[in-house]
Amino acid sequence: MKGWPIVALGELLRRSDEHAAIDPAAEYHEVTIRLWGKGVVSRGKVLGSDMVSARRVVRANQLILSKIDARNGAIGLVPPELDGALVSNDFPSFEFADPSRCDAAFMGWLVRSASFVALCKAASEGTTNRVRIKEDRFLSQKIALPPLAEQQAIVTRLDQLAQRSQELEAHLDAAERDAGRLLALCFRDAIASAPLRRMADIAPLIRREEQINLDASYPELGIRSFGRGTFHKPPLSGSEVGTKRLFRIEVGDLLFSNVFAWEGAIAIAQPEDSGRFGSHRFITCRADATHATAEFLHFYFLTDDGLLKIRNASPGGAGRNRTLGLEKLMAIEAPLPPIATQQKFDALQAEVGALKARHAAIREANDALLPAFLERVFVAESPSNLKPGE
Repeated sequence: MKGWPIVALGELLRRSDEHAAIDPAAEYHEVTIRLWGKGVVSRGKVLGSDMVSARRVVRANQLILSKIDARNGAIGLVPPELDGALVSNDFPSFEFADPSRCDAAFMGWLVRSASFVALCKAASEGTTNRVRIKEDRFLSQKIALPPLAEQQAIVTRLDQLAQRSQELEAHLDAAERDAGRLLALCFRDAIASAPLRRMADIAPLIRREEQINLDASYPELGIRSFGRGTFHKPPLSGSEVGTKRLFRIEVGDLLFSNVFAWEGAIAIAQPEDSGRFGSHRFITCRADATHATAEFLHFYFLTDDGLLKIRNASPGGAGRNRTLGLEKLMAIEAPLPPIATQQKFDALQAEVGALKARHAAIREANDALLPAFLERVFVAESPSNLKPGE
């Protein structure tokens, strides 16, 4: 890879200015570009009559960038399915002046590298929130360009690596779907003939109100929607808490967000959540260990049947107007098989959780593989890394 010639982007790219003749009655795809090399995608279809400013047409395999976010990796190739889509002047696009000199697919990979993003930052200027890439400065930036045959060989290697990465992700997704189906079937069997018991009898409310010390610090806890667990909020000083009521959370508590439980903001406090606090909007329940486990109830309330009961106990409109009532929560009846059956199901839940944790580590390594390979290919030959005379 040593000795690649250095060329200005302006030698390889030519601005495309195909203006759109818009039919007010027709629908058109508009284009947006995801940050950090995540691709060029459709923003959705709009009616021609809804477009109030001039638009340009983009074509498949043109290089397109966002003037505002190119410095954040918003640059890529127009995919075939967006051939003929429309863009505003904030999204300049470029044709390849000589395909025998620069392969579009090679450029498509190059622009995803950290070194190219740095190049885009160098071509941008402006004050905060108004930083934009300058086209003339962008086109004057230089890259190391290998011969066409070597470009194509690099593209082949990167395409193969990307394909293997996608296949791995698909395999992990399939395994997790199978595990989820297994859990659902086992849960169905577990509750098939189980009696219904009121929450007030099996997991009553518990409130551990904290006396606020103005000189103390109070780390808060949050609950993500859709069953995605807890998260940690920055600590508040006693003076910041003011008249707000805080309640101590302990490991194993079954937690409900009273404003978002209807969309699955339900969780179990984990060991790492110990010592944190929730506001009055947190509903904290403690499962009676002789009758129920928090893990079994948590799973139930994230099923369709469980969420329906939570929603019925959360009257009002969308968002913060839909609040889970304490009395209504305590009146909900949950299916409750023998404690041994619950514990057996919880053990299976734990196995699936461990599987997902292993998968998360694999995904993290997999996500890092392609960027690492991009840097191996492109950083060493970046003009900024070359010594004078090279």
